[in-house]
Formats: sequence, C-alpha cells, structure tokens
Amino acid sequence: MAASLVVVRSGLTDYDLQGRIRGTLDVPICAEGLAEAAAAAAAVVVARPSALYSAPDGCSVETSRHIAQACGLRPRRLAGLANLDQGLWQGMLVDELRVKQPRLYRQWQDNPWAVSPPEGELLEDACGRVEAALEPLLRSRSAGRVAVVVPAPLDQLVRWLVGGESLGDLWARGPAEGLVVELPLTSQWRRSTVPENARA
Repeated sequence: MAASLVVVRSGLTDYDLQGRIRGTLDVPICAEGLAEAAAAAAAVVVARPSALYSAPDGCSVETSRHIAQACGLRPRRLAGLANLDQGLWQGMLVDELRVKQPRLYRQWQDNPWAVSPPEGELLEDACGRVEAALEPLLRSRSAGRVAVVVPAPLDQLVRWLVGGESLGDLWARGPAEGLVVELPLTSQWRRSTVPENARA
C-alpha cells in the first residue's frame, strides 16, 4: 500500500472567483488558477510522489500538467475522480441559492449527507465512487506517495475519506495553505459510511 496520498486542489476558475457552484461543469482555469497550479507544483515536487492522477475536468488536467512537468511524471486521468455532481445548482451563485431556496440551502449547510441537489448526486454516492477510484491505485503500491489532483469541493471529500478531516462548508473553497495536503495512509483509510450524527 502507498505510504501517503498527496491531495492537490486544482487551480481556481472564474466560477470560483464569482462564488458559483461549479460541480461537474468543465470551467477552464483562470490566471489566478494558473498561479495556484505553479504553487502546487512547487509544493508537490518536494513530496516526490511516485505516481500522479487527475480528475478528468480541464482545470484538474491543467493543474496536473504543471505538477507532472515539475516532478517528471506522466499524469493519468481517472473518471471516478470527477467532481461532485450538484445537478441544477451548478452555475448558480451560492448567494442566489441562499435567497431563492433558503430551506435547501440551510439543509445543505447543516447536513449535506441528507440533501440531494435537484438532478444531482448524493454525497454518499460520491463517496462510493471516489473510494472505488482510489482503492486500486493506493493498494497497488508497496511504498511511496501517490498524488491526486481534484477540483473543489471533491478535495474535501477525499480528505475526509482518507484522512478523516472535517468536510466543512462544501461551497467555501479552502484556504491557500490547503492547496496541497499529504495524508498518511493506514489499512483502514476508507470512511464511506455516512456518519451516524449526519443521518436524516
């Protein structure tokens, strides 16, 4: 099993800057995002990963290219690392949703496990999909580090699954210092069961 997983949040897009819900929409990386990708590459090269994987969206792929060039690796795309599908909420401003659908907004903030965005994906289903994508690549290596580049908020979901970190606000992009996070792995890294205190 790999010794650790290096989780890289893909660079910013205009949607992130505007406070829009990106979900699975393939929004291109912006100038600020390219700067983040360069910063991520500088951080990841220190970790010296043995393999690099990327979510299939263009922003993650572009970020992984910067990392690949710095680390001398060939990035591989994994469809299972696609971002959380937020259905009809995608493209909306978070503030717009708070005003137009205040009840759903509050439910999502209080307990995202119990809410399915209209025509979107349940958080529990996303966990199962991501876990299935991570399992073989983490189990197939006896040592070293594996790096994955994923969009926000999927980075938070991966960090919860592997490291047990709090999910936090899934519509608030994490701080700059959370752009690259290394998570040590144990044989019991999977956490796809919905937390007892989060059940509807």
